Amino acid sequence: MTSQTTSAGTATVRQSSDETKPGGLKKTMRLLYVYTLATGAIYTFLCYWDGIFLSYCGPGTALGFLLMTLMVLPIGFVYAELSAMLPSTGSCLVFNTVGLNKHAGFWSAWLIMCAWLAVPAAGVLGIIDWLNYQFLGNRLTGMTALVVGALCLCVWCVISCLKNVVAGRLQTVMLFVSIAGILITSLMFFFSGHWSLSNFRNFFANANAGDYGTALGWIIGCAFLITPYFGFETVPAMVEEGTFPIKDQKKAILGSVLTCGAIYAIFYFAEAGCMDWSSYKFDGAPFITFDTLYAVFGHGGFMGWFVILLGIFGVLFPIGTSVLGFWYSAVRMLYAMGRQNFLPKAFAKCNRYGQPVLPNILILLISIGFLAMQSIRAFFDLMAFACAICYALSSISSIRLAIKHPEWKRPYVTPGGMAMKVLSLIISIVVAFFCTVGIKSQTWAGFAGYMAVGLILWGLMLVKWRSKEKDSTVWMKTPEGILEY
Repeated sequence: MTSQTTSAGTATVRQSSDETKPGGLKKTMRLLYVYTLATGAIYTFLCYWDGIFLSYCGPGTALGFLLMTLMVLPIGFVYAELSAMLPSTGSCLVFNTVGLNKHAGFWSAWLIMCAWLAVPAAGVLGIIDWLNYQFLGNRLTGMTALVVGALCLCVWCVISCLKNVVAGRLQTVMLFVSIAGILITSLMFFFSGHWSLSNFRNFFANANAGDYGTALGWIIGCAFLITPYFGFETVPAMVEEGTFPIKDQKKAILGSVLTCGAIYAIFYFAEAGCMDWSSYKFDGAPFITFDTLYAVFGHGGFMGWFVILLGIFGVLFPIGTSVLGFWYSAVRMLYAMGRQNFLPKAFAKCNRYGQPVLPNILILLISIGFLAMQSIRAFFDLMAFACAICYALSSISSIRLAIKHPEWKRPYVTPGGMAMKVLSLIISIVVAFFCTVGIKSQTWAGFAGYMAVGLILWGLMLVKWRSKEKDSTVWMKTPEGILEY
C-alpha cells in the first residue's frame, strides 16, 4: 500500500480486493429492481398517512405534491451527478466526505439514517393500525401489538438477508399492483358523481392555520410533504450491486421522483374533489381515504370488500415496498461505514448471499425500539427535517466539487450546471427552515436523543482516527484513485 499526493489529498493505492473481496456486495441488481426499490421507498404510506397529507395542505394537497415534485427534482439532479461520479455504496456518506470532509460525511449519513430507520417502525405501526381499523376494532394494542410488530420486522430482516433478486422481485410485484389499484380508486372518485370543483373553494385551508395563519400554515404543510419523497437517494446505496451502466442511475433516481409525484397528485386531486374539506375531521388520523369511500359509495355490498382490497394495495403493499427500500439502503450505509472506517469493521461482514449481517441485526433492534414510540406525526416530521438537512449538505458538496474538481469525469451532468446546484441548496434550506417552524417538542426530543447516540459513535471514531492503529483512516474511491480523509 503506497501513497501519492494529488490535487484532492493523499491517495492511497490499495489492492482491488479491499473493495471486491469474497463475501462482499455482489452485482445482481437489474435497473428495474433498483428503480422499483427507489420508487417503492418514495411511494410511502399512500392510504395510511393520507390524514396527515390532507390536514397539512387541505384541498390543495395535489398542488402541494406537484410543487414538491418540482422542488425535489433539482436535488435529484444533484444526486444523479454525484452518484455517477462517485459510484460507491454510501450515497451522502461518500458525497460529503469527498466534497467536504469525513465529519460532514459521518453526520450526513447519520441524518439520512434518522429518516431511513424510522420507516420500518412507522410501517409496522401502519399495518397494526390497519388491522385494528379493518378487522380487530382496536384490540391489537400494548404488548400484543409490539410482538406482532416485531414479527413483521423479523420477516423484513430475513428478506433483506437473502439474495437481492428476492427483494427486487417481491417489491416489483407489490409496487405495480399497488399503483394499478390506486389509479383505479382515483377513477372511482372522479366518476363517483360526487367529484366537483366546488369542493376546492377553500383551496388553501389547512390544519395549521389556527397556529400560523392560512398562508403560512399551508407553506409549512407543503414543506413537510418532502417526507413522502425521500427515497430517491437510496439508488446510490445500491450502486455497487447494479448490473447496468453507471450513467443509467439517473433513470432510477429521476424516474422514481416523477412516477410518485404523478401518482400522489392524481390520487389526492381525485380524493379532495369528492367532499368539502370542512366535512373531514382532520387530526392527522389515518385512513381518511376509507372514510371518503364510505361517504361517497356507502358501506354496503361491494364497497366493503373494495375497502379491504384497498387496504391491501393502498396500505400493505406501499408499506412493504417502502420498508424494503429503506431497510436495504440503511443496511448498505452501515456496511459502507464499516468498510471505510466510519464504524467498526464488523459492520462490513457479509453472509453467503452477499448481504451485510450486523447492519441487518442492528436495524432490526433499532426498529423494534422505534416501534415503542408509536407516534405517527413525530415520525413524519422527523423524517422531513433530517432529509432536508442532508440534502443541503450534499448540495454544498456538489457545488464545492464542481469548483474544486471540474476535471473529474461526470457520466451524468446536472442540467443547468451550477445554477441548478445552487437552486438545490436553496430549496433544501427553505424546506428545512419551514420544517423547524412546524416541528413539535416531542419530535425535537426524539431527534436530540438520536443525535446524542450519533455523538457518542462519532466521539469513539475520533479516537480511532487519531490513533496510530493500522488501517484506521477513512478512505473513499474517487476519480483520482482511492483517497484517505
